[in-house]
Amino acid sequence: MSESAIHRYYETVDGPDPMAVVDLFTPDAIYRRPGYPPMVGHDALRRFYGGERVIVEGRHTIERLICPDQTTAAVAGRFDGRLNDGRDVSIGFADFFTLRDELIAERATYFDAPAV
Repeated sequence: MSESAIHRYYETVDGPDPMAVVDLFTPDAIYRRPGYPPMVGHDALRRFYGGERVIVEGRHTIERLICPDQTTAAVAGRFDGRLNDGRDVSIGFADFFTLRDELIAERATYFDAPAV
């Protein structure tokens, strides 16, 4: 079941209304992403997906999905899309999820880009 929740997340965030993704998180969810303070709860996620997010549009491609149980998942993939500043981007990413009742309780994202 956790695999379907993960696929549902990427289909929704890449869809015509990325704000709909907020409903896939628990009300007390925590999202950690480089360059942002931890986002906690639906209000913080609405602000992020509603305008703080640097992505305008694009597509996530899952290359590997590991779900050792019903509550955890790890994804390695690629994102191809366009940023707010008009640049096209193609970048590798890794996401780690903790699920509760098929909703995302925690998510951490990492990118394949030089940082140090």
